[in-house]
Amino acid sequence: MADQPVNQNNSDEIDLGQLFQMLRNGFNKLGVLFLRLFLYLKKSALILIGLVVLGVAIGFGLKFITTEKVQVDVIVRPNLESKDYLYDVISEIESNIKDKNPTFLNRLDITEADLKGFEISIAAVKKEEAENNERQLEYLEVLQKFQNTDLIADVIREELLKKTELNHRITFTYKNPNGEEIARKLLDYINSNGYFTELLSVQKENSRKRIEKSEVLISQIDTIIQSYSKNLNKQGSPLETGKLVLQNEERLNVTGLITLKTELIEDIEEKKMELKQLNGPISVINFGNPHQVSKAFFGKKIIVLPLLFLGVFFLLSFLKYLNRKASEIEE
Repeated sequence: MADQPVNQNNSDEIDLGQLFQMLRNGFNKLGVLFLRLFLYLKKSALILIGLVVLGVAIGFGLKFITTEKVQVDVIVRPNLESKDYLYDVISEIESNIKDKNPTFLNRLDITEADLKGFEISIAAVKKEEAENNERQLEYLEVLQKFQNTDLIADVIREELLKKTELNHRITFTYKNPNGEEIARKLLDYINSNGYFTELLSVQKENSRKRIEKSEVLISQIDTIIQSYSKNLNKQGSPLETGKLVLQNEERLNVTGLITLKTELIEDIEEKKMELKQLNGPISVINFGNPHQVSKAFFGKKIIVLPLLFLGVFFLLSFLKYLNRKASEIEE
């Protein structure tokens, strides 16, 4: 019984010795593996360098041979609640381009070759963060008034979203040098809708008539004020501020007439701006300049091809190694 602790200590020393031996063997194997990898890379150095140079050369050559894509961004604003129409017609154009619809192409005088690599997309132009925060606060204040009615709250939310997304960005991407001309043809096609064209014609006519009537009213107001100013000078009697008196003692509110005249002038200015902007269902706010589509650094052929060649080489080497080991097992 007295020898039992001594035997236990010897067992612990043996276990620790085995552990250190295993660690030593592991480091030795790791070192051997590193040396074999070094020798493999050293043996294949010329091949690897050749593959990298070949990949860079091919990628550099393809950069000049292939045509880079060009992009044009067009900011538009729907008129007469034509937002849904705008998105529907963009989807229609995308489908026709994808299917190369001959009827659609002939209508716009476009060939299939012109649409090679041509793409179109649309997205709402987001407001700046500060404006978004103000909109959200206004939205929350409105919802508080209708917090017990879910249906009304949903309707208000939809209306607010419609009003915040006034402008939309149509993006044209193409390779053909005539891509910008095709983009303009597609915008003309979007604005050729007969229903909205007729509505715009009616609204323009109404705006012109309203401008004419407002100008007549302004002229009448000026005549009335001038006439009563002359009568006031003839009477030469002190009157209440902002009032003119007729011979039959009826009073005229000059301040009200001036306010009405100012409102009419502002209305005329708004209608003239409206006539200027309403040239179709969609108003073009800005037709951007063409620019090349930027690509990520690792997306360039000059980087991808060398990596691809190296990957294929290592894969073939690994398969060759597995084949050799399988042959040794069979023997």
